Amino acid sequence: MRNDHTIGRRAVLAAAAALPFLLSMPAWARAEALPLVTVTKDPSCGCCDGWIAHIEAAGFPVRVVDSDDVFSLKERLGVPAELTSCHTAEVDGYVVEGHVPAAAIRRLLAERPSGTGLAVPGMPAGSPGMDFSGVEPEPYEVLLFGPTTQTFGRYLGAQEI
Repeated sequence: MRNDHTIGRRAVLAAAAALPFLLSMPAWARAEALPLVTVTKDPSCGCCDGWIAHIEAAGFPVRVVDSDDVFSLKERLGVPAELTSCHTAEVDGYVVEGHVPAAAIRRLLAERPSGTGLAVPGMPAGSPGMDFSGVEPEPYEVLLFGPTTQTFGRYLGAQEI
């Protein structure tokens, strides 16, 4: 009786032939596809560009929308005035306000908590996009906002603490 659970010689050869191709693929092609992050920012804001570079380096595809009226978008998306920062992003049904680390966005998308989105109010020193040479990073909170606001994580730079 034939054992259907053994791997045949042809299967082994096919797998061996495919291995160099798979290993030569760039990491982004092998990784899970991340959703598009649409960032709306003032055209003259430099720290927004730093945050965008941080998000792209984490593997997120990004579309940038320059606007002279970012505050109307914040209002329409439900960002509370006390949580605003310099740019607003939209990703997979959530709002991301300010210098939120990519790790927090990944966690948000994995856990899918009830809420409108995440915010880092103001522009904390050392947060992604505000991580300038010679500037000592300060601890800050990433807040989950919606009907209520609560701490989602505490960070120093881009690292959770």
